[in-house]
Amino acid sequence: MRVAFMNADCVNIAARDDRYRRDVEGMDARLPDGVGLALAARMVGARFTDNLNGTDLFPVLCAEAVRRGRSVYFFGGAPGVADRAAAAAARAHPGLKVAGAAHGYGNDEAEAVARINASGADIVLIAMGAPLQEAFIARHSDALEADLCMGVGGLFDFLAEDKPRAPVALRRAGMEWAWRLAVEPTRLGRRYLLGNPVFLARAVRDAWRVRGRAMVHALLKRGMDFGLAASALVVLLPFFALVALAIAAESRGNPFFVQERVGRGGRTFRIVKFRTMYRDAEARLAALRGESDRDAVCFKMADDPRVTRVGALLRKSSLDELPQLLNVVEGSMSLVGPRPALPYEVDRYSEAERERLIGAPGITCLWQIAGRADLKFAKQVDLDIAYVRSSSLLLDLAIIVLTPFAMISRRGAY
Repeated sequence: MRVAFMNADCVNIAARDDRYRRDVEGMDARLPDGVGLALAARMVGARFTDNLNGTDLFPVLCAEAVRRGRSVYFFGGAPGVADRAAAAAARAHPGLKVAGAAHGYGNDEAEAVARINASGADIVLIAMGAPLQEAFIARHSDALEADLCMGVGGLFDFLAEDKPRAPVALRRAGMEWAWRLAVEPTRLGRRYLLGNPVFLARAVRDAWRVRGRAMVHALLKRGMDFGLAASALVVLLPFFALVALAIAAESRGNPFFVQERVGRGGRTFRIVKFRTMYRDAEARLAALRGESDRDAVCFKMADDPRVTRVGALLRKSSLDELPQLLNVVEGSMSLVGPRPALPYEVDRYSEAERERLIGAPGITCLWQIAGRADLKFAKQVDLDIAYVRSSSLLLDLAIIVLTPFAMISRRGAY
């Protein structure tokens, strides 16, 4: 297996060096290294499972090599560095089999490959820096007999303690590059001070190519959400006060109900509604769960004894949802989108049903105007998925216009 690590500098090199790009593309695996790659991935809507680099992965690799009885060969670096790195690794990982070590200066490559093969090494770590180490692996891919060949950049310098690594706090904050720049400003100044902005500009350009249309739509949707929700809150403020007084008059306590729900990407947030139940509603839920009118994961009951008289009126008209305009202004919700589910409901979702979580949750949605609770859960899911796959401002406006008619009809509202 041939492995390369990719950081912002590697991407910059690949953009101007076709041979290096081909060498990297030919690897069996390319691992993301650094905050720049993570940021670029998020720009196109992707996320890496973890941020990796040769230095952080090395202890894990050594532990696994000891467990499996595999040997490691250290190749590269200045004269003496590979030997000191191998000795440090053996001290840190008792039982590690060091097959050999050799520096990477002035060696005949054919002889170097022969020595590596003769050592019987299962793992070969090559520390020459990009693009040299990837080129070496690519040139000798067929000749190297080791199970794993990996380019590890400056790993040997850190192991040999020739160069200090950034403090853990800086590494966790994604600022290791700043530490390295401060330690070696002459050598790394161009790479970071010029290279990082170039990389970010390229990432923005590529993100626009991949998601430009979606980004514009998201921006316009957010603008429409904020403008309409903020305006509605100003107009409805007197109505909110009257409803709050009516709720408090029937059932003492906070007229608003705050509950944890699941939003975009499975992240939780706190939803705000007018309280429509007595204060002990949550405690009484377990006793009622078997009487749910809903056919799947969500609990819904037409004659729920926990609902107050004022609450029943609010539910029939869906006016209990109006305080979620605050969530829309805050940004945790949209005016239109799949209704936010409870965490325990999402825990029971199938893989297909989780597609509802792609977009921001909404106050209203397709199934709210098509029958609300009268629709089976599977139908609600189908409509939500159809919405997130074809969301548009025109569709949002149509749903917003039709929502008052659905509220007046009271179909499926309880």
